[in-house]
Amino acid sequence: MTRNSLGFDKPPSETRVVVAMSGGVDSSVVAAMLAAEGYDVIGLTMQLYDHGAATSKSKACCAGQDIYDARRVADRVGIPHYVVDYEGTFQRDVMERFADSYVNGETPVPCILCNQTVKFRDLLKAAQDLKADALATGHYIRRAEGPNGPELRRAVDADRDQSYFLFATTSAQLQMLRFPLGDLTKPATRALAQTYGLAVADKADSQDICFVPNGNYADVIAKLRPEAAVAGDIVHLDGRVLGRHKGIIHFTVGQRRGLGVGGEVEPVYVIRIVPETAQVIVGPKEALMESAFAVHGINWLAQGAGPTEDGMAVTVKLRNTQPPIPAQVFGEPGGRARVVLTSAEAAVTPGQACVMYDGDRVLGGGWIERPAAQRPLNQRREVAALGA
Repeated sequence: MTRNSLGFDKPPSETRVVVAMSGGVDSSVVAAMLAAEGYDVIGLTMQLYDHGAATSKSKACCAGQDIYDARRVADRVGIPHYVVDYEGTFQRDVMERFADSYVNGETPVPCILCNQTVKFRDLLKAAQDLKADALATGHYIRRAEGPNGPELRRAVDADRDQSYFLFATTSAQLQMLRFPLGDLTKPATRALAQTYGLAVADKADSQDICFVPNGNYADVIAKLRPEAAVAGDIVHLDGRVLGRHKGIIHFTVGQRRGLGVGGEVEPVYVIRIVPETAQVIVGPKEALMESAFAVHGINWLAQGAGPTEDGMAVTVKLRNTQPPIPAQVFGEPGGRARVVLTSAEAAVTPGQACVMYDGDRVLGGGWIERPAAQRPLNQRREVAALGA
């Protein structure tokens, strides 16, 4: 028998697929296209947080309006639709960790935590409980069968590629996950939404973190961790105290605007944050440049347990919007690694992800540690490995 479009050796009508429906155009098109192909499709929408502040004007995903939109799409394409309440686990595993990361002087990426926990842990379990063969999402990323099992690859549309947010996906999860939009561009997806007659065809993309619909992270952190609003000094790298601040939760590495200091001849940027002393260290832009740093919590999708201590050539993304850049990664015990960049980069930010690639394949990634500048590195071995 010929394999169906999702890689199963049976007809679509005998293949049950749960679609994670956020109410946006991407996941709605996934549900519609799979239903049109004859798959046994079930739509699930996650309720993740208090929707009282989530109005139809919000540009965040998973808002109250989005659940209504997902239900309308399900009705349109003729599939059952259910809402699953993960509010408690979302607060514990995403919102609380988000707040703690800021309190620790880091800048977290909650969308990665969401994919890692409620979406690809809890929602995947719900799909298994429904006897589904696959869980499909609207992410722009490709899943390909490799010689050692399924692999993650960057989306065809580099501007929409979401591989940075999915580095923590495990090999076991990939067995069941499917990403039907990985070969499409966003305009092509919207065109399909029009073809299927979906009311969300022209719906704006989500822009904000879902539980921070107004973009004010500090307010959310202050509510979750009221003790974190501790005043402290803004200190120049040369030791001068330039001013006071109302809490480190208002700052992130690389920040220039809103520092509340003036009188400097040259612009100053946040170089690092010291939560132990509630200090915000600032300095010139060149002080932001880093060429080596440590990462922890490595998730490795390539063959083997992870990068070796001898090092391997990779490309890395330190931010979602950044094109991959050349680097060497050296494995360390305990799920850690050192990354050495071929050229120094500005604002290597603790708490952000470092995602590693071989061409368009996602090898894995980890979390940038704080503070990178204080970690001793074996410069001789690493510089030699770069061919210097």
